[in-house]
Amino acid sequence: MIRKANPSDPLVLDRLARRVADDLHASGIDQWSATYPGIANFQADLANNGLFVYEKDNVVLGSVTVKFVSDDVYREVSWNHTYPAVIHRLMVDPDHRREGIGIELMKFVLDLVRNSGFDSVRVDTHPDNFRMKAFLTRFGFEPRGYLPSINRDAYEWSARE
Repeated sequence: MIRKANPSDPLVLDRLARRVADDLHASGIDQWSATYPGIANFQADLANNGLFVYEKDNVVLGSVTVKFVSDDVYREVSWNHTYPAVIHRLMVDPDHRREGIGIELMKFVLDLVRNSGFDSVRVDTHPDNFRMKAFLTRFGFEPRGYLPSINRDAYEWSARE
Protein backbone atom coordinates (compact mmCIF):
# COMPACT_ATOMS: atom_id res chain seq x y z
CA MET A 1 0.00 0.00 0.00
CA ILE A 2 1.24 3.49 -0.83
CA ARG A 3 0.50 6.24 1.65
CA LYS A 4 1.60 9.74 2.53
CA ALA A 5 4.52 9.66 4.89
CA ASN A 6 4.03 10.45 8.55
CA PRO A 7 6.43 12.05 11.08
CA SER A 8 7.92 8.70 12.11
CA ASP A 9 8.93 7.77 8.55
CA PRO A 10 12.07 9.93 8.02
CA LEU A 11 14.09 7.89 10.53
CA VAL A 12 12.94 4.62 8.93
CA LEU A 13 13.73 6.00 5.46
CA ASP A 14 17.18 7.14 6.58
CA ARG A 15 18.00 3.55 7.58
CA LEU A 16 16.57 2.25 4.32
CA ALA A 17 18.57 4.81 2.32
CA ARG A 18 21.81 3.55 3.90
CA ARG A 19 20.99 0.00 2.75
CA VAL A 20 20.08 1.24 -0.74
CA ALA A 21 23.31 3.29 -0.93
CA ASP A 22 25.34 0.24 0.10
CA ASP A 23 23.61 -1.81 -2.59
CA LEU A 24 24.27 0.86 -5.22
CA HIS A 25 27.96 1.04 -4.26
CA ALA A 26 28.25 -2.76 -4.34
CA SER A 27 26.97 -2.56 -7.91
CA GLY A 28 29.57 0.07 -8.83
CA ILE A 29 27.12 2.98 -8.79
CA ASP A 30 28.39 5.96 -6.80
CA GLN A 31 25.00 7.66 -6.53
CA TRP A 32 24.26 8.05 -2.81
CA SER A 33 26.50 8.29 0.24
CA ALA A 34 26.67 7.48 3.93
CA THR A 35 24.78 10.70 4.64
CA TYR A 36 22.72 11.45 1.51
CA PRO A 37 19.85 11.18 1.38
CA GLY A 38 19.37 11.60 5.10
CA ILE A 39 16.82 12.42 7.74
CA ALA A 40 16.90 16.14 6.93
CA ASN A 41 16.04 15.41 3.27
CA PHE A 42 13.14 13.18 4.24
CA GLN A 43 11.90 15.64 6.85
CA ALA A 44 11.91 18.42 4.24
CA ASP A 45 10.06 16.16 1.79
CA LEU A 46 7.50 15.40 4.50
CA ALA A 47 7.08 19.10 5.35
CA ASN A 48 6.47 19.82 1.65
CA ASN A 49 3.77 17.12 1.46
CA GLY A 50 5.67 15.24 -1.22
CA LEU A 51 6.91 12.14 0.59
CA PHE A 52 5.15 8.84 -0.07
CA VAL A 53 5.99 5.39 1.26
CA TYR A 54 5.23 1.86 0.17
CA GLU A 55 4.25 -0.21 3.17
CA LYS A 56 3.44 -3.91 3.48
CA ASP A 57 2.45 -5.56 6.75
CA ASN A 58 3.38 -2.33 8.60
CA VAL A 59 6.93 -2.39 7.18
CA VAL A 60 8.17 0.41 4.92
CA LEU A 61 9.75 -1.19 1.85
CA GLY A 62 10.15 1.82 -0.42
CA SER A 63 9.51 5.50 -0.95
CA VAL A 64 9.44 8.31 -3.44
CA THR A 65 9.46 12.09 -3.21
CA VAL A 66 7.40 14.21 -5.57
CA LYS A 67 8.07 17.92 -5.85
CA PHE A 68 5.64 20.21 -7.61
CA VAL A 69 8.27 22.74 -8.57
CA SER A 70 11.29 22.20 -10.80
CA ASP A 71 14.84 22.26 -9.46
CA ASP A 72 17.12 25.13 -10.48
CA VAL A 73 19.79 22.70 -11.68
CA TYR A 74 17.38 21.48 -14.35
CA ARG A 75 18.01 24.73 -16.26
CA GLU A 76 21.18 23.06 -17.56
CA VAL A 77 19.25 21.04 -20.15
CA SER A 78 16.38 21.64 -22.58
CA TRP A 79 12.94 20.23 -21.80
CA ASN A 80 9.88 19.62 -23.94
CA HIS A 81 7.39 20.72 -21.28
CA THR A 82 7.11 23.67 -18.92
CA TYR A 83 4.81 22.59 -16.07
CA PRO A 84 6.60 19.63 -14.46
CA ALA A 85 6.55 17.67 -11.28
CA VAL A 86 9.90 16.24 -10.17
CA ILE A 87 10.76 12.82 -8.74
CA HIS A 88 13.51 12.43 -6.17
CA ARG A 89 14.76 9.62 -3.98
CA LEU A 90 12.80 6.72 -5.45
CA MET A 91 14.05 3.70 -3.51
CA VAL A 92 13.11 0.12 -2.74
CA ASP A 93 14.50 -2.11 -0.02
CA PRO A 94 17.22 -4.18 -1.74
CA ASP A 95 15.80 -7.35 -0.16
CA HIS A 96 12.49 -6.67 -1.91
CA ARG A 97 13.62 -5.69 -5.39
CA ARG A 98 11.85 -7.31 -8.31
CA GLU A 99 8.61 -7.57 -6.33
CA GLY A 100 6.91 -4.75 -8.24
CA ILE A 101 7.32 -2.12 -5.52
CA GLY A 102 9.19 0.33 -7.75
CA ILE A 103 6.60 -0.16 -10.48
CA GLU A 104 3.76 0.57 -8.07
CA LEU A 105 5.53 3.69 -6.78
CA MET A 106 6.14 4.97 -10.31
CA LYS A 107 2.55 4.28 -11.42
CA PHE A 108 1.35 6.12 -8.32
CA VAL A 109 3.50 9.16 -9.17
CA LEU A 110 2.45 9.24 -12.82
CA ASP A 111 -1.24 9.01 -11.87
CA LEU A 112 -0.77 11.73 -9.27
CA VAL A 113 0.88 13.98 -11.85
CA ARG A 114 -1.81 13.34 -14.46
CA ASN A 115 -4.58 14.05 -11.93
CA SER A 116 -2.87 17.22 -10.66
CA GLY A 117 -2.68 18.91 -14.06
CA PHE A 118 1.08 18.83 -14.57
CA ASP A 119 2.31 18.27 -18.11
CA SER A 120 5.41 16.22 -17.33
CA VAL A 121 7.72 14.60 -14.83
CA ARG A 122 11.44 15.30 -14.54
CA VAL A 123 13.94 13.03 -12.85
CA ASP A 124 17.69 12.58 -12.77
CA THR A 125 19.97 9.66 -12.05
CA HIS A 126 23.66 8.89 -11.92
CA PRO A 127 25.15 8.16 -15.36
CA ASP A 128 26.21 4.68 -14.17
CA ASN A 129 22.81 3.75 -12.73
CA PHE A 130 21.78 1.51 -15.60
CA ARG A 131 19.02 -0.15 -13.57
CA MET A 132 17.28 3.19 -13.02
CA LYS A 133 17.82 4.26 -16.62
CA ALA A 134 16.19 1.06 -17.88
CA PHE A 135 13.37 1.49 -15.36
CA LEU A 136 12.71 5.06 -16.55
CA THR A 137 12.77 4.03 -20.21
CA ARG A 138 10.25 1.29 -19.45
CA PHE A 139 7.82 4.01 -18.33
CA GLY A 140 8.39 6.18 -21.38
CA PHE A 141 10.85 8.66 -19.89
CA GLU A 142 13.15 10.17 -22.51
CA PRO A 143 16.71 11.37 -21.97
CA ARG A 144 17.10 15.14 -21.99
CA GLY A 145 20.80 15.56 -21.38
CA TYR A 146 23.56 15.69 -18.82
CA LEU A 147 23.49 17.88 -15.70
CA PRO A 148 27.20 18.62 -15.19
CA SER A 149 26.86 20.48 -11.90
CA ILE A 150 25.49 17.36 -10.18
CA ASN A 151 26.85 14.60 -12.48
CA ARG A 152 23.43 13.28 -13.38
CA ASP A 153 21.53 12.33 -16.52
CA ALA A 154 18.14 14.03 -16.87
CA TYR A 155 14.93 12.34 -18.06
CA GLU A 156 11.45 13.62 -18.86
CA TRP A 157 8.06 11.94 -19.07
CA SER A 158 5.11 13.56 -20.85
CA ALA A 159 1.68 13.39 -19.26
CA ARG A 160 0.13 14.31 -22.62
CA GLU A 161 1.25 11.33 -24.67
